[in-house]
Amino acid sequence: MFASLSDRLTATFRNLRGKGRLSEQDITTTVSEIRRALLEADVALPVVREFTAAVRERALGAEVSSALNPGQQIVKIVNSELVEILGGQARDLRFAKRPPTVIMLAGLQGAGKTTLAGKLAKWLKDQGQTPLLVASDLQRPNAVTQLQVVGERAGVPVWAPEPGNGVGDPIEVARSGLAHAQDKLYSVVIVDTAGRLGVDSEMMAQAAAIKDVVQPDETLFVLDAMIGQDAVATAQAFQEGVDFTGVVLTKLDGDARGGAALSVAKVTGRPVLFASTGEKLTDFERFHADRMASRILDMGDILTLIEQAERAFDQDEAERMAAKVAGGEDFTLQDFLDQMQQLKKMGSMKKVLGMLPGAGQMREALENFDEREVDRIEAMVRSMTPQERANPKIINGSRRSRIARGSGTTVTEINQLMERFEQAKTMMRQMARSGGKMPPGGFGPGGLPGGGKKSKGRMAPPPKKGKKGKSGNPAKRAKQEAEALRKAAEQPAAPTGSSFGLGGGAGADPDAVPDLEDLQKYLR
Repeated sequence: MFASLSDRLTATFRNLRGKGRLSEQDITTTVSEIRRALLEADVALPVVREFTAAVRERALGAEVSSALNPGQQIVKIVNSELVEILGGQARDLRFAKRPPTVIMLAGLQGAGKTTLAGKLAKWLKDQGQTPLLVASDLQRPNAVTQLQVVGERAGVPVWAPEPGNGVGDPIEVARSGLAHAQDKLYSVVIVDTAGRLGVDSEMMAQAAAIKDVVQPDETLFVLDAMIGQDAVATAQAFQEGVDFTGVVLTKLDGDARGGAALSVAKVTGRPVLFASTGEKLTDFERFHADRMASRILDMGDILTLIEQAERAFDQDEAERMAAKVAGGEDFTLQDFLDQMQQLKKMGSMKKVLGMLPGAGQMREALENFDEREVDRIEAMVRSMTPQERANPKIINGSRRSRIARGSGTTVTEINQLMERFEQAKTMMRQMARSGGKMPPGGFGPGGLPGGGKKSKGRMAPPPKKGKKGKSGNPAKRAKQEAEALRKAAEQPAAPTGSSFGLGGGAGADPDAVPDLEDLQKYLR
């Protein structure tokens, strides 16, 4: 979503590199480019004005003029101001002192409230809570059925006494749902309310009535991050009508401009608590302003990446793999398969790679990356026998043909997999020898062992031992030749036929040549 904004800001900062001192004109030009980039990203005009004014004021101050690297200092200022307009310090959900904690969802129709209810319920369940979903959206067709399906996928119960589709009283459903949660000792109640295609008084009145009945601890405004400038007006209308306590951004994985995310927290004064980044129930995360600012400035989001890895990776498996590498054991294809399965648990490879610093520079490669390639590799490895996975050296031509047929691939793809596996195994060996550190030069093109014609890692062959060259001094050269003749004379003559095992070694009679019958004995 922030690709265009990120590219514009990165290009702007690139012009500041290498400058030992920034003039006022340089700062004015940079601030103008930032303003243009934010406006093109659909950020609200008041937010843009406040942001650029703050950046300009700080850039003209002492913190830039006295900095060793003014260009980097400008980036630091923009980063801190981005964090500020995104909401600053992250806030946790407020839980009730006496359960159940009531969370009410409000927003326009199509913002993704029902799906988000399931994502939030699953997230809370993973945190050790016992949530209950309440279907108070009785207006939209099949909204109750959709919530039941989402709840079943999340493993969370749903309170739905009314069929919906215009039938039933949503206020009474919310009241009875809260009573049911208190009776069954659920720790959290998530109330899904109805939305409309636009802001109207009827919708606001119904949402306000539900709020009065359930007295929520948190009222979350679900905002579609793809609606652009209209997000500000919608957020202000809901703030006046319902007075929400936090914002949840949905569809952050879209390709629209992300001005809503950069505007809503500053305009409403309410923090963004969560972000939905995909269609799966697991594509849901806490919103951190500092991490989002780092993503926008193409500095990566390593902390979120680490958190995802901690949730996905098996600790025992990680310790086993670390012990194997430290012990110098060979990396097998079974280990290769296990590591791939751990990576798949983290979600989309594009998203994982997109969190790395500098990912914007390889955006085209990421967009062209085929997620199915991981599945094809897994199919190839699974088509091998346990013996072949443990000892890849036995995989000959016929075995490769069999593996290709079993996995629906070609022998060429099997060969490419084996080459990549050998490179990975070599890397693991080098890391084990270097105490877990990456080898010098990394494993980029030309740096892979055997990966280039002039590989830096390849050792020069030792000099061959041979005769010393003849001296240029005539007297010394004559002495060398005399010494060589003397040594040749002292050496015994090589026994005749000894090279073929037919002679008797030193002292053998050269005339004692075996006859035809003796030769036939050696041939039998």
